[in-house]
Amino acid sequence: MVRLERDGELFVLDLGDDENRFTLENNRAIASALDEIASAEGPRALVTTASGKIWSNGLDLDWLLPRPDEAREYILSVQEIFVKFLTLPVPSVAAVGGHAFAAGMMMALCHDFRVMRVDRGYLCVPEVDLGIPFTYGMSALLAARLEPQVAHEAMVTGRRYGATDALSVRMIDHAVELARVLEVSCELARPLAVKAGPSMGTIKQRLYGDVITHLRTLGPEPSL
Repeated sequence: MVRLERDGELFVLDLGDDENRFTLENNRAIASALDEIASAEGPRALVTTASGKIWSNGLDLDWLLPRPDEAREYILSVQEIFVKFLTLPVPSVAAVGGHAFAAGMMMALCHDFRVMRVDRGYLCVPEVDLGIPFTYGMSALLAARLEPQVAHEAMVTGRRYGATDALSVRMIDHAVELARVLEVSCELARPLAVKAGPSMGTIKQRLYGDVITHLRTLGPEPSL
């Protein structure tokens, strides 16, 4: 269950303790939480965490694949969550204490910074192995947030990156023991809270303008 808590200037968004896929219920809850954070006043920052061994396992394929007629609306709703994270007018840190796969990894990349568990867990976009092409928006997001050769390798090979490898290619910013993932994330986010505000939102919107355009539109062909 998605849960949002606030401690002074710090918002903590807990994605839950299961696979934390983009279910319809989770999508609504995450979008609502981000709207609340965006509309709050004063210094503030966001840390997104999860309680179990999986930070996010991506799209809810069990629900999606039998419903091709609903795929477009569903994927656009997920990509709108990416836009909300990407353009949030507050500093954001993903506290990745477990696996982040596919759209889950993309959501982590939509944060300003990432802290990852050093001993276990992977970042991976395995769409090539699943036989599911990336949407234009997903491709644009990965290309914008990763170094070109890293994006290429991740997307065409489906490589799994542990924290040490992810740190070496700048997918993440810190690799620490599990017990310190949330702590370090909060330590990173809290001093940045004073930078929150409309200017930060505008900077992000202009920085990722092309990505946002692609995320909010799908091509004429089905995405799955």
